Amino acid sequence: MQLAKTGPASAEASNPAVASDTAPVEPAARAAGLVNDAGAPTGEELGAQHGTLRLPLHVNARGMSLGIIATVAFVFALQWAKNFLVPLLLGIFIAYTLSPVVRWLERWHIKRAIGATLVTGLILAGMALTVQRVQGEIFNIVDELPTLTHKVSKLIAEASDGQPSTIQQVQAAAAELEQAAANAGADARRAAQHRPLPAAVPAVTSAAGASNFRVMDWLLAGSVGLASFVSQATMVVFLVFFLLLAGDTFKRKLVKLTPSLTKKKVTVHILEDINTSIQNYMFMLLVTNVLLAALMWVALRMIGLENPGAWAIFAGVAHVMPYFGPLLITAATGLVAFMQFESLRMVILVGGASMAIATLVGMVVTTWMTGKIAKMNPAAVFVSLLFWGWLWGMWGLLLGVPVVVVIKVVAERVEDMEFVAELLGE
Repeated sequence: MQLAKTGPASAEASNPAVASDTAPVEPAARAAGLVNDAGAPTGEELGAQHGTLRLPLHVNARGMSLGIIATVAFVFALQWAKNFLVPLLLGIFIAYTLSPVVRWLERWHIKRAIGATLVTGLILAGMALTVQRVQGEIFNIVDELPTLTHKVSKLIAEASDGQPSTIQQVQAAAAELEQAAANAGADARRAAQHRPLPAAVPAVTSAAGASNFRVMDWLLAGSVGLASFVSQATMVVFLVFFLLLAGDTFKRKLVKLTPSLTKKKVTVHILEDINTSIQNYMFMLLVTNVLLAALMWVALRMIGLENPGAWAIFAGVAHVMPYFGPLLITAATGLVAFMQFESLRMVILVGGASMAIATLVGMVVTTWMTGKIAKMNPAAVFVSLLFWGWLWGMWGLLLGVPVVVVIKVVAERVEDMEFVAELLGE
């Protein structure tokens, strides 16, 4: 005697209606991921049966926590090492830019040591000659600072109509709050015996007014900043010279330290791409900033603004900072025009000319060349500039784009960083 088969097959055989209903559903369920190829239900199908949703997602909470802690520690390490990393990166980028010139001199049978010395010396001589040519204009700007300060003070006094300024009012309010807190913390009997007189409030107010901003403190801070800038500039010059003198030594050592042949090839491609991208980007910066400085000098000279050469050099240097540089140029030239001409029409003319030139060079020429060279997403570039500006201040704005270019080149060659390349790309 044969035993009757039990299970889903016997149920479907005994009930043809059920079999006819489930047969066409199985391909749809397999396409939706509810069942696998063998017909067994997956996690999502079981969750659907029990009224819940089970996603096939496995999260390593410990690894994620360690990753977050490591990222935060790395960011704080970058901020702590700012005085070391900024000259290092600046020297590396400048050396990458000048390296083709040294290699060109080597083709003419000039030794690398002599070529590196010549290139570094010519760069320093050119900068010294430029400063010497505009030295008189720079001294004129410094000599006019007292006059500009007097005009600004006069404008502030006229705008306030003899009333205390907002800063003075905030200082007086803060002083009153401090006085109230000190009185509340004193002994009750002593407070009753030595109750403060109403005339004490104006005295505190005058004391708060006496602690206003002092120009000598600003000059001292500026002198310290200038000394720090000179020392870092000297470090950058020596670093550029030694990197030019070394040539491809560090690249060869890095490839030699790479373990496998496949990784050696990847390392070589990454270094070549970084070399090409940085050289092209720095060349683009040189061309666009020189063009902007020349156009600014012509425009300011035609308008009649004093010291056009110094302000043209300032515009060329400030334009290195994407997005923020044109705003700084427009604000500075507009303020100088107002101090010189004391006319709103001239302020609009100078500020409009500065903004037009910066927009023409920055939005048209720079954007086109950056798209051809780096092929990066403008939104990602702007966010990265915000991050590096928060991290390193002005130096972060100057170095943010080259650093992002290097990160994008490395991410395109490393499999685990493909998502970074996708976010930064067009």
